[in-house]
Amino acid sequence: MRRRDFLLTPALLAPAASGAPEPHFPDRLHQFVWRNWELANIDRMAAVAACPPERLLEIGRAMGLPAKTRLTADQLRRIYITVIRQNWTLLPNEQITELLGWTAEKFRFTLVEDDFLDVKLGAKPACAPLRYAPPTPEARRRAAAIRATVREVFGKEWDVPGEAPFRFIERLSSPAGQQPPMPSNAAWDLRYVYSHFALYGDPLLEPEIDPFPDGYLERLRGVGINGVWMQAVLRTLAPSKQFPEFGEQSQERLANLRRLVARAARHGIKVYLYINEPRSMPEEFFRAHPGIRGATDRGAYAMCTSVPEVRDWLAGSVTHVFREVPELGGVFTITMSENFTNCHSKFKPGSCPRCSQRKNWEVVGELLKTIHSGVREASRTAEVIAWDWGWPEEMARNAIPMLPRDMRYQSVSEWSIPIERGGVKATVGEYSISVVGPGPRATAHWKLARAAGLRTNAKTQFNNTWEISAVPYIPVGYLVARHCANLRRAGVSGVQASWTLGGYPSPNLEIARQFYFGAAPEPEAAVEAVAKRRYGAAASLVAGAWKTFSDAFEQFPYGVAIYTIPTQHGPANLLRATPSGVKGSMILFPQDDYRGWKGRYPAEVVRDQFARMAEMWEPGVAALRKAAAMAPAAGEELAVAETCGVHFRSTANQVAFYLLRDSGGDPARMRALVEDEIRLARRQFAIARRHSVIAYEASNHYYYRPLDLAEKILNCREVLAALPPAR
Repeated sequence: MRRRDFLLTPALLAPAASGAPEPHFPDRLHQFVWRNWELANIDRMAAVAACPPERLLEIGRAMGLPAKTRLTADQLRRIYITVIRQNWTLLPNEQITELLGWTAEKFRFTLVEDDFLDVKLGAKPACAPLRYAPPTPEARRRAAAIRATVREVFGKEWDVPGEAPFRFIERLSSPAGQQPPMPSNAAWDLRYVYSHFALYGDPLLEPEIDPFPDGYLERLRGVGINGVWMQAVLRTLAPSKQFPEFGEQSQERLANLRRLVARAARHGIKVYLYINEPRSMPEEFFRAHPGIRGATDRGAYAMCTSVPEVRDWLAGSVTHVFREVPELGGVFTITMSENFTNCHSKFKPGSCPRCSQRKNWEVVGELLKTIHSGVREASRTAEVIAWDWGWPEEMARNAIPMLPRDMRYQSVSEWSIPIERGGVKATVGEYSISVVGPGPRATAHWKLARAAGLRTNAKTQFNNTWEISAVPYIPVGYLVARHCANLRRAGVSGVQASWTLGGYPSPNLEIARQFYFGAAPEPEAAVEAVAKRRYGAAASLVAGAWKTFSDAFEQFPYGVAIYTIPTQHGPANLLRATPSGVKGSMILFPQDDYRGWKGRYPAEVVRDQFARMAEMWEPGVAALRKAAAMAPAAGEELAVAETCGVHFRSTANQVAFYLLRDSGGDPARMRALVEDEIRLARRQFAIARRHSVIAYEASNHYYYRPLDLAEKILNCREVLAALPPAR
């Protein structure tokens, strides 16, 4: 399923998971302590539970948890999505808000504006308030059993402190040292990415949480990047005479944006704003502005862009931003199906009396001209990029010729490529690295754009995709090099090389850099050059591993539901001995919804393809182990590769387990799969403990922390006890 389909299908939010505790914990209080041990400070946890901190520390000690550490203010500000996810089925919203130390208003804003967090969390179950009560004798007995289990499984390693969460940000932010010079003969003059660790919701009000510190900008420039992007919500960036509700704290945000733009410029990097406007508003907003109310979706209403007043506001707000921050690099737009914006944006304009009478390309073309005019009123040189994400073919054919000639036109490179994997035919409908672009959709749209006098951009993912985003990059450099070579032949003018995932200054981006300037190298030569520069004497081992991984990754069954299948969570996703009946939600809760995971494939093919990938992956991991012994710098490379292999194997295991569970299959085989999940969780625990970059993605934060992997082992022990004995 594509991202657009999730955002258009509210039925996927139901049913909700139960608010009951997991059966592998003695009760809800013990689950609360375990789940928040690595995510919140004890004083805040105690305030939620209405007890002295020592009472919760006693529960932690009873379960054998490691020594409780105190999170810094910076860590707490960065981990809030993980906190919300871990407590979504456990606490009422009021107690989650209290645990975060937020206001109710900030909590509501975050659920809506933080990259569709409310959609990703799914329906909220009814949860009674949690309050401390002394553990019962049975709870104490079960807590002691948990303590015995973790000591048995992990031994002395359990008490060894790992790398602190977000430690990788310190490394990326430190001075980068000498970086290669940026040649002037660029084949692609625009190469921009998102920060690997930016906060998504309202980052310009928290400048101390810097999305682009100097060391990180140096590293991005070193891999050939000359632009970075961030989200912009116009009603927070510009005051308005038409709509006096807008613009609160806009001057503070713009001052912070000016400082960021000036600092990035010192590194030869420009800042671009993601414009997805005008954002829908709640019904109460339109009581004061009834004449501009447009189509409706999920209880919100569009500010109808067929009304001149709305277009005037939109153009004026864009102009205000560019006058206040004149060195901005430009904007790029999404106009269909990301947020609910224009009346056609969710493909449901019927409730608007104006836009229901107009074609979608008329509405969107007019909107894009409005944004363009707003930029041009203040800047003659800033880029205005129209991205066709979500555009139907008829709309593209009609909208492209309407665009001003000094805009750029951007298309997802690999979208619509036909493939066949595991004997099943599919078509790429989102970002993919396992399928090498460009494809027929982008090629056709670029041709139309060039005929209309527009420059063209490729939207790519050179580091990672939702195929697996639990690693900062997928070590498949040969696929990246092939894609870059193909794009050079396609004649595009620039690349957006990442969405919210994919901004890590990785070997993949360094490989892509080889194609940015001068004559394009052969893909193999580009990969080998980077391996040699990074890993010296171990280069041949690393390059060989990248080739192994590239071959294996082309077996990924693209067409599975990448937004629910547990490739992001791997062995941290809990097993269910009996069906839960809960649908997986977008990214954050795979559940046991394997029928939803499989997408267009039979579940058996999904199982077999992930198992095949995992088998093909292992020789590359073995080669990297040898390389890491020769070149310590390859240690992170090994952690990334091992994580991919573990997640692929775990996904295969989970699908296999549920196929057996629902068909009354062989209990011995089911037990073997559960035991393998224990092995994988144990292996991944060690990796996640040593490498804080693992399982992190900027718009979802940590998919799991080490204790979540330890919990999976408790869960698997519970599942083993519930299974019938082997025949």
